[in-house]
Amino acid sequence: MRIRTSLAVALFASAALAETHSWEGRRVFLEDASGERLHIATLSGTALGYAVAMNEAVFTDHFLSMRPFKCLNGSEKTWCHVPYPYAIKRQTAGDLIDLEYDFLFVWKGLTDYGIDMWNGVYYRLAPEGDRFVGHLHEMNMDILAVPPAEGVLRPIRAVDLEASEPESHWLPRLVIE
Repeated sequence: MRIRTSLAVALFASAALAETHSWEGRRVFLEDASGERLHIATLSGTALGYAVAMNEAVFTDHFLSMRPFKCLNGSEKTWCHVPYPYAIKRQTAGDLIDLEYDFLFVWKGLTDYGIDMWNGVYYRLAPEGDRFVGHLHEMNMDILAVPPAEGVLRPIRAVDLEASEPESHWLPRLVIE
C-alpha cells in the first residue's frame, strides 16, 4: 500500500508540475555517466502546447536501413533520433508522455551496418527540483512499425519498456532545464 501511495504522489506531483510549467527556452541535454552533456534540443511553449527545435549542429546525417537518421556519434555507439511517426498532441498537461515520445532514439554499434529497432531507447521523465530528468529504458521499436488504431495516441505501454542499467549505455540520462 505504501508503494502505491508513493507512486500516486509522485505521479500527481509530476502531472501538477508539468501542467503549470512553461517550456519556453528550456534546453534538452543527453548526458553520459560522467555528466558530460550534449545539447540536443530547445523547447518552447507551455503545457497546453509546446514545440521542439532539435539542435542540428550536434547531429550527423546517416542513411541506415534504407532511411535517413540524425545521429550522435560516441566512441563505441551511435545514438540515432527516431522522430515519432504518428499523431501526437505535444501537450504535457496531465503527464509527460508526449514529451517522452519526442525523444525516442535507437542505438547501434559503431561498426554495425544498419539499425536494429530492437535497440530502442525511451527516456521516462520525472521532475527533479526545477528540472526534468529522463532515465533510459530499453524497448523494441518494432511496435511503432505499424500505425496504432485510430484514436490511439500513445501506443507505447509500460510493459513495452524495460529499465536499463545506466552504466550499460553511452547516454543514460535526458535532462531538461
